[in-house]
Amino acid sequence: MDHFDFKAGELHCEAVPLSEIAREAGTPVYVYSAATIRHHARVMKAALEPTGDPLIAFAVKANPNPAVLAILAAEGLGADIVSIGEYRQARAAGILPDRILFSGVGKDKDEMAEALAGGVCQFNVESVEEARTLSEVAIEAGLTAPLGLRINPDVEAGTHAKITTGTADSKFGIPAREAMEAFRIASRLPGLKVQGITVHIGSQLTDLTPLEASFRRVGELIAALRNEGIAIDLADLGGGLGVPYEPGQPEPPTPAAYGAMVERVSKGWDVRLAFEPGRLIVANAGVLLARVIRVKPGERHPWIIVDAAMNDLMRPALYDAYHHIEAVRPSGDHIIANVVGPVCESGDTFAMARDMDRVDADDLVAFRSAGAYGAAMSSGYNSRPLTPEVLVDGKQWALVRRRVDLADCASLPLPKWLLPR
Repeated sequence: MDHFDFKAGELHCEAVPLSEIAREAGTPVYVYSAATIRHHARVMKAALEPTGDPLIAFAVKANPNPAVLAILAAEGLGADIVSIGEYRQARAAGILPDRILFSGVGKDKDEMAEALAGGVCQFNVESVEEARTLSEVAIEAGLTAPLGLRINPDVEAGTHAKITTGTADSKFGIPAREAMEAFRIASRLPGLKVQGITVHIGSQLTDLTPLEASFRRVGELIAALRNEGIAIDLADLGGGLGVPYEPGQPEPPTPAAYGAMVERVSKGWDVRLAFEPGRLIVANAGVLLARVIRVKPGERHPWIIVDAAMNDLMRPALYDAYHHIEAVRPSGDHIIANVVGPVCESGDTFAMARDMDRVDADDLVAFRSAGAYGAAMSSGYNSRPLTPEVLVDGKQWALVRRRVDLADCASLPLPKWLLPR
C-alpha cells in the first residue's frame, strides 16, 4: 500500500500534486509519503506483536534521511546501523540507545568506542577478530559491551547475487560450522557480555522457505549454546522481506505471513526477537520525480532522456533493478521506449523496450518504489548535484534535503604549486 494516487488526472503524493513539488523544488527530486511510512511501520509491528516484545530496528542504510528516521522513532522503531554516522543520525532523530543494533563487518575502534559510550542494545559482531577488538575497546573504556555473533547459515536466499549475504563464501558473518567455537572464544574475552545471535541471509526475498531454514538453524544453535552454559537472550533475525517492484511478478510474502512463520519457528526459544526491516518500510513510500529532457529517435525504440541519472538512482545500473515508470499526467497513450539519463555511461539506463506512458519533452515522470536505497546511494558522479528530498504529510510538504551542488563542496583551495602564475 502507498499514498501515491491519481486525482483529476495527475499523480499526487497524499494531497499534494507532484507537479507542485517539481515546480518549487526542481527535478530530479525524491518525494516521500509520511502516511505510507507510518502505515508500513504499523503493519510490521502488528505482524510481529504475537512474538512477544520484539525490537524492530529499521535498517538505516535503506533511507537515512533525518525526517524519515524521526517518523519511525515516533512509531517506536529502533535502528539497525552499520556506521557511526548512522548511529549519530539515529540518535539525533530520537531513537534511544537501547533500541540500536550496530551491525557491519568493518566497525573500527573509534566507532566502537563512541557507540559503547553512547549506548547500544547490541554490537552484532561478524568475526572472532572483531570480538577481540571490541574487548580491547571495552577494557580501555572501563565498560561492558553487549555482543551478539552474526552466524552465516549457508542458506541460498534466492535473490540477486549482489544482495545475497548468507551463503558459505559471503563476506558477512561466521560460518555456522565455526559458530560454537566462536561463541566459546567470545564468552571468555574480558569486557564483553555475550547475549545474542544474529542472522541475515539477503535482501528482496520473495519466499519464506530460505528464511525459515536459516531461523531453524538459529534455534538449533541457541539450544546447543545453552547446553554449554552460554546464555542467549536476544535473537536478531535480520530483515530482507521483498516488496513488489514489477507489475505481474508474484506478490512477496506479507508481513502477517512472515510473523506467523517466525512465531511458529521460534516457539520455545525463550529469547527476545529483533528484526531489521528497511526496504519493506520505505521502498514504496518514495518516488523519484524527473522531467523529460527530450525524446530521441532510436534504431528500434525511441530514447526518452530524463534529467535523473544513475547517480540519482543507482539500483538499475547496480542490480538490474526494475522501477515502474509512469507519467505524472498520463494522456492514455502508450509507447515502447528506452528510458535513460544524461550521465556519460552506457549503464545510465533505467529501462529498455519498456511499455509505458507516452511522454514528450518537459513532461514529468515518476520512478516508483524508490524510497529505499535511492537517495541513500546517490552520488555526485559527472559533477551532478546531489538529489534533494521532499517529505509530504497530508496537505503539507517540506524540503528535507536540499539540492547540494558539488561546487559548494569544493571549498579546499588548490595547492600552491597549481595556482596560476
